Amino acid sequence: MMALWPEWLRPLWLLPLPLLAWLLWRLWHRERASGRWQLLLPAAFHQVLLKGGDGRSSRLPWVALGLAWLLAIGALLGPSWQRVEQSNQKPADPLLVVLELTPQMLASDGHPNRLEQARRKLLDLLEVRRDAQTAIIVYAGSAHSLVPLADDLATSRNLLEALKPSLMPEPGRRADLAVVRALQMLDQAQLGQGRILLIGSALDEQERSGIRQALEKRAVPLLILGVGSREGAPVVQEDGSFLKDQRGAILVPRLDARSLRETAESNGGRYAQIRVDDDDLRRLGLFDAPQALRAAQEPTQLDSHVDQGYWLLLPLLLLAACAGRRGWLFCLPLLLMLPPQSSQAFELDDLWLRPDQQGQRLLQAQRPAEAAERFVDPQWQGNALYQAEDYAGAAERFAQGDTAADHYNRGNALAKSGELEAALDAYEQALERQPELTAAQQNKALVEEALRQRQDQQQNGGDASAQQQDDASGDTGEPHEDASAQPADGQPAQPGQSGSRDDSGSDGDAQDASAGGTQPDTGAPAEPSEPGQGAVTEGDLGDAAERRQALEQWLRQIPDDPAELLRRKFWYEQQQRQDSSR
Repeated sequence: MMALWPEWLRPLWLLPLPLLAWLLWRLWHRERASGRWQLLLPAAFHQVLLKGGDGRSSRLPWVALGLAWLLAIGALLGPSWQRVEQSNQKPADPLLVVLELTPQMLASDGHPNRLEQARRKLLDLLEVRRDAQTAIIVYAGSAHSLVPLADDLATSRNLLEALKPSLMPEPGRRADLAVVRALQMLDQAQLGQGRILLIGSALDEQERSGIRQALEKRAVPLLILGVGSREGAPVVQEDGSFLKDQRGAILVPRLDARSLRETAESNGGRYAQIRVDDDDLRRLGLFDAPQALRAAQEPTQLDSHVDQGYWLLLPLLLLAACAGRRGWLFCLPLLLMLPPQSSQAFELDDLWLRPDQQGQRLLQAQRPAEAAERFVDPQWQGNALYQAEDYAGAAERFAQGDTAADHYNRGNALAKSGELEAALDAYEQALERQPELTAAQQNKALVEEALRQRQDQQQNGGDASAQQQDDASGDTGEPHEDASAQPADGQPAQPGQSGSRDDSGSDGDAQDASAGGTQPDTGAPAEPSEPGQGAVTEGDLGDAAERRQALEQWLRQIPDDPAELLRRKFWYEQQQRQDSSR
């Protein structure tokens, strides 16, 4: 998009212009100083020898100097005649982690045991792959998906901390079933070619044969990270006793590095033994930059100005080429104007990069909070604050623009912060400026649905309050389902979390609500119901504090251990498989 009058990206460079104009005026009217020659030469020769042959001094150097200064100021102002639209993209590098969860993983040859060592290594890997999609499958005698293909680091960390071998419903060790499950999840996600990382200590012949058969016609490399040591160590079970074999002897599992290496190399992958540092993950190529990008689940549209001031450097260089002539050396002070104006501490990047370019680098390095402080453009500031989860600040930055993309982004930020009415108004303004903006239409419909649900909850508020009072007084029984719409801690309820996801690689497995709200384009968060908005009488207001305290006591009795949730999930999945195989 082109414009006749440019947009000045750095208008503060206009401030030195009056000073340069005054300096040029002084140079224009200055008297030529001849020094001691006026005393040595006769007065008849002064006009010819000291002031030029024709008696006139040339003003061309001052004209060229003024033109050079104008060109330099124009380039530093950052003129822009073009706007480009950019979208937020994330790396497309699906990784499916297959983690052994057998009692042998409790062997103490790792600090404090193999499982804890593998858990820490996996958390480090997830931190590096923050924006890339990663799935986790655990296996013993059966295989189960712990985390679907997603970039939700908080959910993955929460569920990994709850892992222990007693959660698995079937004893044994079947890594081949876990690899088959990983391939199924990769096909469902439709993200193209991915990689499988197996974390374990050994593979028997049945597992190696099953893995070879599953990957025979697939171009999916198998990476293996061995856990344990060649000497092995006893297995300390959860009750403190040692794991024993059928003869009653203490079992000492050992790392079978040879079979693991052969399996990885025969399936186009690599093998590495787990280490304290990150050399093992680097050897497996897990720290390499992704080769492709995918569109983010919620693309943020940005209109960015293109700095085209570099075109003014061409005539400036032509004038600078004449600086070698006698009398042109005073052009060298132009070089002092090259560093950009900044109130921050001087850095080397300030010589070559504008603040917006520095902010983009920080944003790519997953440092959105620092990027927001460095950005000058309000849209880029809003994008950085949005990624830093400062939705209120992002909405303020997006409100400074008046395009359809500005109002769309503002609506997303407001929906994330729970201000549904304001988000609905923002989407409507975006559609007024661009009626064919599909993303705004979809988000507007979702926000309207969330508002309708909230109104229904408010209409049924009287019945819900009465039911909560009965439950609290009896201290037994089940609470009314509408009571969950008003959590005691004041956090907004998130409708749509139990619904199905579309083409995000998720198959509905283990989505923890505490990991954060849903994206605006998959369901906007609804505001919590305000106290006193339902059918509440004056008599109810008197004992509101007593009812709230009773409700909090009842909520404390609800178990929130994710380990028990995973145990029941794995058991239910195993029962379904056994029933389907009959």
